[in-house]
Amino acid sequence: MAYKDVLVYLDPSAEAIKRLRFAADLANAHGARLIAVDASAAAVAEGIDPMSATRGMFDDATGGAGLKTVFVPAGAPGEGDAFTHCVDLIIAPAPAGTARDTIRHGVLDRALLESGAPMLILPPDWTPSPVGVNVVIAWNGGREALRAVHDAMPMLERASKVTLFAFSSRPSALRASAAMLVHHLEAHGVAAQISDWTNTGDLTAVEALFASLDTQDADLIVAGAFGHSRLYEGLFGGVSLDLVRQQTLPVLMSH
Repeated sequence: MAYKDVLVYLDPSAEAIKRLRFAADLANAHGARLIAVDASAAAVAEGIDPMSATRGMFDDATGGAGLKTVFVPAGAPGEGDAFTHCVDLIIAPAPAGTARDTIRHGVLDRALLESGAPMLILPPDWTPSPVGVNVVIAWNGGREALRAVHDAMPMLERASKVTLFAFSSRPSALRASAAMLVHHLEAHGVAAQISDWTNTGDLTAVEALFASLDTQDADLIVAGAFGHSRLYEGLFGGVSLDLVRQQTLPVLMSH
């Protein structure tokens, strides 16, 4: 499997340049079309034309890459909303750092909650590095988690290591469903191992995930997005919000 349409949100910031280059490399690896949407907020630094800034970085990053590309300027009819319903993957910044001020209010929440496409969220100040070599699946046996696994399949099929992290109140409470998922992944040519963590109340699920020796050196977390609130406005609850607020790893999330 491969992603064939990859959408990336841009804004006039240094973080957006790294995000765009990552998206271009991913699109190139999958033979995908790259769709860049200018999501710049109206209020930008004095003297900076956001359209000029984002279009310039887009042209610089894709000019010699040989990619099929689409650039959607800010203010275009429907802007990027129409594209989000017809892409395989959306790449966006985390709800922290410069993105809070440089990206228009509500754009990213709408994409995550309404598009039906998975979103790969890059942490603030992310240092460009390989993503998808060592993958951790945050597994709870739920619909959202399985949806995220299916949406991440093009990456899982290329990964060197895949770990199912199951955090539960009783020893191995999720073991049966995790074992079923391992067999399901095997049918797709993906070898995975299970990492159990019993919830004793000392650590949250996210703290336990990062403390587990089985998940060390991971470069991507795959997780379901739970709830119907707005992630980027800080109203999303529980594990979903904790995962994207951690400052270290990209998270591929499906709703």
